[in-house]
Amino acid sequence: MADPTPPTFLAATLLHHSTPPPATRPHVTLTFAQSLDAKIAGAQGRQLILSGKQSMVMTHWLRTLHDAILVGINTALNDDPQLNEPPHHLPRPVVVDARLRLPVTCKLLRNFQGKTGRRPWVLCAASLNSAFLERKSALEAAGARVIEIPLQSDEQPEGRLPVPSILHGLRERGVNSLMVEGGARIIASFLAESVVDALIVTVAPVLVGEAGVGYQYPTSLSENGDVLPKFKAIHTETLGQDTVMSFASIPW
Repeated sequence: MADPTPPTFLAATLLHHSTPPPATRPHVTLTFAQSLDAKIAGAQGRQLILSGKQSMVMTHWLRTLHDAILVGINTALNDDPQLNEPPHHLPRPVVVDARLRLPVTCKLLRNFQGKTGRRPWVLCAASLNSAFLERKSALEAAGARVIEIPLQSDEQPEGRLPVPSILHGLRERGVNSLMVEGGARIIASFLAESVVDALIVTVAPVLVGEAGVGYQYPTSLSENGDVLPKFKAIHTETLGQDTVMSFASIPW
């Protein structure tokens, strides 16, 4: 990184709490880049490079300020991210992968094997299916730590893990601060559960069009029908051609 220290507004945003998060979960920072028409990925979820150099450096710094960084399996499959910025503090990479579709050849595992990244944690739902158990063994042999997350009910949608259980499981394993990067389903799920403490959005001056993928909120935001979370604007920064806006949650 060119800059020796992180942008000052990042620490201010992360520390700006009306109330601390409960002891059962980490502090959660949700961050993503979007186009002017609110798209975060290309057609069919393909990777879309939106952030310019300056805002990407900011994102790298933001990662180093957290214990762990979480992405969904679709992001892991489409982008094959590395999530490491040596020689700075490396956050723990976490992949939400209910059915264990993560390839053993992914960059996260290759980085760990090459000692340039930390051991990735793969969160899944328990299964006794033989093919599932084979994938689990293969991932563990490649270096992943596979963690089974309990479902809240038998009616949990297939392929989805409950956000509260994810956060509780990470907190139990020593994760005090979590950066969530997406993709679309992960963003919507974390917002729907009102567990986002800090929100940092980068807006790139481009239009993607209808073929791009945005993030949508579920029709029923939670089992209790809660409304969307509220946020207070903390800071707006121009980095290159991008606009970065940071927000802190407001308790109801």
